[in-house]
Amino acid sequence: MSVRTEGETVARLTSLEICAGGGGQALGLESAGFDPVMLIDNDPDAYATLRSNRPNWDVRQGDLLSFAGNDHPQVLDVDLLAGGPPRLPYSVAGNRKGPESDRRDLLRAAVWLATEVQPRALMLENVPALVKEPRFVKTRSFVEEELKNAGYEVRWKILDAQDFGVPQRREHGVIVAMRPDDMNRFEWPEPTGGAITVGEALWRSMASRGWGGAAEWRLMANEVAPTIVGGSKDRGGADLGPSRTKRIWARLGVNGGSLADEVPGPEFVLDPEGEGGLPKLTVPQAAVLQAFPDDWTFAGRKTSRYRQIAQAIPPPLAAALGRRIAQAIAT
Repeated sequence: MSVRTEGETVARLTSLEICAGGGGQALGLESAGFDPVMLIDNDPDAYATLRSNRPNWDVRQGDLLSFAGNDHPQVLDVDLLAGGPPRLPYSVAGNRKGPESDRRDLLRAAVWLATEVQPRALMLENVPALVKEPRFVKTRSFVEEELKNAGYEVRWKILDAQDFGVPQRREHGVIVAMRPDDMNRFEWPEPTGGAITVGEALWRSMASRGWGGAAEWRLMANEVAPTIVGGSKDRGGADLGPSRTKRIWARLGVNGGSLADEVPGPEFVLDPEGEGGLPKLTVPQAAVLQAFPDDWTFAGRKTSRYRQIAQAIPPPLAAALGRRIAQAIAT
């Protein structure tokens, strides 16, 4: 089987995905021409999500810190090792926790796994702070030195999902590493545009139970979404982020205090000034704002499903990165 990559037809490539989560990155890489030889995540609901949507994928539930590539010959010399180690250690909330934690070690584990597996390319995604902020200079130096010693050249970039058709302002810090000859052919993806507003993305679903205010709401929700924040297992239930973010959602006509089980019905009255007068998003609507396909389903209770969605790299951004990596290594 082959895949077309910006005018060129190349053979399909292989990938190993770690910290795979709800499958946003895997979906994007699949469309870019990568077939996973294995996907790993320690969360049982993420495992169930991946298994139910792609029964043919080899999905493993396990701890990355104890995963040894040499025990799994099929992952050795894979074309791409990709993953999204937990973002919390490099976020504002994670910074409050102080010293290095076991969770932060997952980034190091990913780098060490790359030196063991020896993929043709490595792609890791995290918060933009990891790429740009001075407090993480030692972490960046660790990544570069370890991978340089293994023969890789490393590049860092911040990419915004809204530049790739995702209806959400969402910056991602991305690490790409390849052998120098491959890196000479690598170029970061150029923005494609095409992001629509929250209203355009969701008004039909908001009207699906007969809510007559959906058309008026559509005009209020006239911007792309702010970053959907999933949080960690250590914090409370599903909501749309900190107070500042919730104020932005309110400006867009959305109550960000929690998620709804269903969209508004005919009896709901839109009242931007009144308590409870703004609709809440549902989990499927959050998935739309992350640009997941409609037929991709999520396992678990509401909070778990929402976190899988919110913590994912949107598939269109993963696809754009995957295509550029495929171009560089498919020679």
